Amino acid sequence: MKKKIIAIVSAILVLAMFASCAAPKAAEATQAPEVTEAPVAEATAAPEAPAGPILMQDGVLTVGMEVGYPPFEDFAEDGTTPVGYDVDFATALGEKLGLSVVFINTAWDGIFQGIGVNYDCVISAVTITPERQETMLFSDPYINNYQAVVVRADYDGTIASFQDLDGFAIAVQKETTSDILMSDYVATGSITCTISANEKVTTCFTQLQNGEVDAVVVDSTVATGYIAANPDLYKLAFQDESEPEQFGVAMGLDNTALQAAINEAIAQLTSEGFFEDSIAYWFGK
Repeated sequence: MKKKIIAIVSAILVLAMFASCAAPKAAEATQAPEVTEAPVAEATAAPEAPAGPILMQDGVLTVGMEVGYPPFEDFAEDGTTPVGYDVDFATALGEKLGLSVVFINTAWDGIFQGIGVNYDCVISAVTITPERQETMLFSDPYINNYQAVVVRADYDGTIASFQDLDGFAIAVQKETTSDILMSDYVATGSITCTISANEKVTTCFTQLQNGEVDAVVVDSTVATGYIAANPDLYKLAFQDESEPEQFGVAMGLDNTALQAAINEAIAQLTSEGFFEDSIAYWFGK
């Protein structure tokens, strides 16, 4: 009996010992959330860090471009390699950004709809306009431009303004600022003329050479390139310097980080004389 009593007392003492050990652990568990409060606060602050450029593919700048708008973009003699002022600019831009560059040849009609879907940006002699700025971001300008009138080299008339194109048959590239400009002149009744809107600017100059149209209204930078390459075929009749235009890199509205990176690269290229040298090479200025 005494042994049983001793055993019972021993068991009670053991249970009491376990109970006394368990209490502190329970207390520690109730204090645990206080220890994790600081890390939680730090985690919520992480999204404040600036996001990097949004790219279709890591390490690659994909560029939408309508190849066939010399001297900005054209094919080399092999028929596949893009060359031109914009090609050189995009390549230099990629080097500054530490990205490889991939060109995606795209028809001008609908080229902006491909931003963020098929490519990161468009570098293709894109004029910065208020209307376009409503739907896309633009880099700082990288070249100035004007609207110009090109005629055949044997034309002996005088064209001092766009109003002097009244009664002319003219060619423009479809949905360019040249097309918008001349369509507005006709729509408002300022002039009466026949407008041939082509998918490619090369078609416009072929029409002029063949006598199908009397003049081509086009970017002055493009006019300069065509005339320099074919002085016996074309000449500049008029250049409207009262309304200068500027070309920029177009990208998605939400890609502010890419815009900032490109603007910094443009500033560096400007200070290094890249644009001055490239303009001299491609436009002979």
